[in-house]
Amino acid sequence: MGEWGFLSKLLDKVQSHSTVIGKVWMTVLFVFRIMVIGAGAEKVWGDEQSKMVCNTKQPGCTNVCYDQAFPISHIRFWTMQIIFVSTPTLMYLGHVMHIIHKEKKLRRYIQKQANSQGCKLPKYTNEKGKVEIKGDLLASYLASVIFKILLEAAFIVGQYYLYGFVMIPKVVCTRYPCPYTVECFMSRPTEKTVFIIFMLVVSCVSLLLNVIEMFYLLFQRSRRRNKLESVGS
Repeated sequence: MGEWGFLSKLLDKVQSHSTVIGKVWMTVLFVFRIMVIGAGAEKVWGDEQSKMVCNTKQPGCTNVCYDQAFPISHIRFWTMQIIFVSTPTLMYLGHVMHIIHKEKKLRRYIQKQANSQGCKLPKYTNEKGKVEIKGDLLASYLASVIFKILLEAAFIVGQYYLYGFVMIPKVVCTRYPCPYTVECFMSRPTEKTVFIIFMLVVSCVSLLLNVIEMFYLLFQRSRRRNKLESVGS
């Protein structure tokens, strides 16, 4: 779990600058993805190649059959999924940190001025430094959510086309240097299928949360715009 520490710390910083739905999404990411991969899935898939048995002793045949069945390991695929899906959130965090830093400097400048009338006031943060998601920040957050939806859907489809959603016990292989049509058998296929389905369900839940959050942000944006229009009129 140590290799996930840095990413976890960065995502933890986003918690205070996210909506309630965003906080739930990060909880799903931490508990049901990072912890499950670190605590259980790596052990289950640790023998996926070493325990693969083929009905031939031809050198190299087992390796090419494994490569045919799994162009990329499930663990590495899920790790890539976590990193890619987290990237838009980390980019949003960078935008938030930039705004906080800029508005802290603005507040210090206002405090130094004897007469602050006519000065530009902080737009996104209050005196305690709490960020309000609106304007450009809202657009940035909404963009990150949309990219997460696209990436999540792409990885679900990608997993289906790479190796489906069920671990098939038998792999039929005809690649060179196999001397003939070779049958290979995977270890613990049922246990691995359980993990595959579990991670698929978590991905779908994450995708659903992102879709709900997108509509929530659009609703908030529309309500704020209507409020400003009613005040202006």
